[in-house]
Parts: sequence; structure tokens; C-alpha cells
Amino acid sequence: MELTLYDTLTRAKRVFTPLDPARVRMYVCGPTVYDFAHIGNARPVIVFDVLFRLLRHLYGADHVTYVRNITDVDDKINARAAKDYPELQLNEAIRRVTEQTEQQFHQDVDALGCLHPTIEPRATEHIEAMKTLIERLVAAGCAYVAEEHVLFSVPSMPDYGRLSKRSLDEMIAGSRVEVAPYKRDPMDFVLWKPSKPGEPAWPSPAGIATPGRPGWHIECSAMAWQHLGETFDIHGGGIDLVFPHHENEIAQSRCALHTPVMANYWLHNGFLQVEGEKMAKSAGNFFTIRELLADWHGQILRFNMLRTHYRQPIDWTESGLEQSWATLEDWWSFAAPVSRPALSQTVLAALSDDLNTPKAIAELHVMRNRISSAGHDDHAIELAQNLAFLGFDRESFLAWEAKKKAEILGTSSGLDEAAIEKLIDARNAARKAKNFKEADRIRDELKAMSIELEDKKDGTTVWKVKR
Repeated sequence: MELTLYDTLTRAKRVFTPLDPARVRMYVCGPTVYDFAHIGNARPVIVFDVLFRLLRHLYGADHVTYVRNITDVDDKINARAAKDYPELQLNEAIRRVTEQTEQQFHQDVDALGCLHPTIEPRATEHIEAMKTLIERLVAAGCAYVAEEHVLFSVPSMPDYGRLSKRSLDEMIAGSRVEVAPYKRDPMDFVLWKPSKPGEPAWPSPAGIATPGRPGWHIECSAMAWQHLGETFDIHGGGIDLVFPHHENEIAQSRCALHTPVMANYWLHNGFLQVEGEKMAKSAGNFFTIRELLADWHGQILRFNMLRTHYRQPIDWTESGLEQSWATLEDWWSFAAPVSRPALSQTVLAALSDDLNTPKAIAELHVMRNRISSAGHDDHAIELAQNLAFLGFDRESFLAWEAKKKAEILGTSSGLDEAAIEKLIDARNAARKAKNFKEADRIRDELKAMSIELEDKKDGTTVWKVKR
């Protein structure tokens, strides 16, 4: 079965053909570790985790290399470090912030059911590779030194802007370019800059005497080059990174390494809104992954993300989370208690069509309905195996739900589970005696306590707390 992926560079869905099937390579831009990751940051993590799983399935786990970097040198990190640890020397404060924030990020994405990347390089461990690329760009006439900065000369690359498909005027407006008298062209961007007193600093390239630090874009070019080679298969990230970050990565890498492309396929996930509005702290709708995990299981957040195709904008709503919870609760009531991942042909076909997770979810609904109508153990196993493949875990979810249910019962109805079960038994007895009026009365009584009932075809009744 062919895997097709939508390539941002060509604006077309293309059959995926790896450069080397024995070494499939993917790079995805990772977090800048200065604060808790927000729910928008979670989208590429989840999307490319599904792609990683699919590639491992198609080519073998040992033949796929997934690199997701850690940006640990950045102005936001410096500001956070100075604010949180004013008593420490800045470099020590930065180390505290980045180590703590990286640990928080890993805890959060683990809770979302994501596999660890094959390699997770830190920018500060690749300074020499960045300097090597910069030296090559200067030697090739694609970069120049000006007032202790090294800048990439955008006019040196004739097809700059091909990824974003923007005109020069649009690029200037969209990138909010820094106006600097030492720039030869307004679009030229920084590869290296002098460090301010106390900031992280390294010996500078290109004969500059003042110690400095790299620009953001050169970091990813260097890490991708070091771990995946001059050209690799897939480069991914959020749609907001297309310009200027990924456009600049392409320019640097191609000009320094003299390659026709940096990556053969460019994949980008769409934007995320919250309740129909752009997420912003000023709007009061800014949520970190950690904040959401306090109220929702990570599998609910994961499933809610996958209900929308990765290239489409997603509207993150509380009602959507409620629906995701209800669906997982329903599926796990039918799925067998097994965890060995496997992929059915129908789900594989959906995922192979540009990661069509909504279609894959529709196929899982079909499996669930087969179990409901036929009650066959094979179907229950099939559903469980596909859910496990997609990063969902039955025992973890059910344990969390039982705890959550107990918390809700304790704070709302004041009833315990035994009392609810007793009422359900009474209702079932009334139904058996064809006393439907009494059965309806008990159902209404339970409904008033925020208890919802579902009568199964096998004659049993399950209940849940209305959220």
C-alpha cells in the first residue's frame, strides 16, 4: 500500500519514496525550553508521532530515524532565567531553566501517549556544526560579516521564497524584518550575532573577535545535517514555521551543502484556535498542556487532536473534549483488554492517505459497531490493537476515569457507586416486570443526579457521570 503525503513545497499530495528504505529520516522542529508547552505546541508533537508510528510500521522500527530538536539558546530563555534566578550567574540560571523546562515537556508529551524520538539533540551541543555551516556560507559568497554579525545574503539564492510562495513585499511584511544599517538587503537574516555581557557566548566564526551566539534558523540546519545528512526524507513542523524559519533553513542548508533540496517532503500541521478564537494570554484562552492534563486524561487530548485532519485548522473546545472522552469511554467498553499494537488494513489505508486520522477514526467506529451487533471477540481484539497502535492505552484510561468518576460523585451527588448500582438493579427489575413507568422514574432520578445510562444489547446496563 502506497503512502502519500502532502508536500508544502510542491503544494501537492505525493507518493512517499524514501531516499533509502533502510534508513528513513525525519526532522521535526521541537520546543524552545523556556516555559510550559501550550496546547498548540502539542499538535505537531502528536501529528508527527502518528507519522513516526506509521513509518516504523511500513519500514521497520530499526529503519526509521526521527529527530526532534531542543532549542536551548534563545532570548526568551535568557529573559526567563534572569527573572527567575536573579541571584545566579546568567549561564547557571539558563541551565536551571532549560533543564527544568525540558523535563516538564517530556512529562507532558509522555502523558499524551507519544513515543520518544530516535534522537533529541540540543542546540548548544551543535555550536561547532553551526559555525562550520556559517564558514562555508561566507566562503561561498552567500553570507557576509557586518558589525560583528554574520548575515545570510538572501539575493544569493535565486529561488528563495519557493516554500512559502510569497512575493518579496509579502515576505518583508510577514517577517517583520529587523531594520539594521549593516544589512545589504532588508531580507538578509542573522546567522551569528555578538552576545551581550553575561549571555551565553562562544568563539565566533568568520574571523570575528567578539564571542557570540547563533541565530535561531542555523540551529535546525546544523542539527538536521549532523544527524540526518545533507539531504533527508521529511521535514515537519507547524504551519507558522513555513516562513521565515523553514524558508531560511532551506536557504542555509542548500547553499552551504550545495544540494538541490534540504528535505524531499515538507509537512506542516494547521493552526489551532480555542473556542473559535486565536489562543492568547490576553484573551484568557491560553492553556498549557500541563493545565489541561489536570482535568483531562492525555488520551482525551490526543484523540481530540486527531479528530481533525492535521493540515486543517482545529477549533479546540470543551465540548470537543467531552465528545472525545465519551468516544474513548465507549470504545474501551467494547475493546478487549489487550495492548499489542496492530494495524488493520482499513485503518492503514486511511493513515496512508496523508495521515487521514478522521477517516481512521471512522473505521474504528465501524469496528466498534461490529462488536456491538455481533459481539465477536476477534473484533474486540482488533479494536484494541488499532487503538494501541495509535497511542491509546486501555488500563491507564480506565484507571483515570474511575478516579475521576469517584471525584465527581464525591463533590456532586454525594452518592457512592453501590447506591447507584442498587438503583440500576431496581430499574432493571422493573423493566423485567414490564413496569416501565417505574423504570422511567428511576432513570429520571438517576438523570437528576447527573448519571447517564446506556442499555446494551446483551441486556446489561452501563452508567457514567454526565460531565
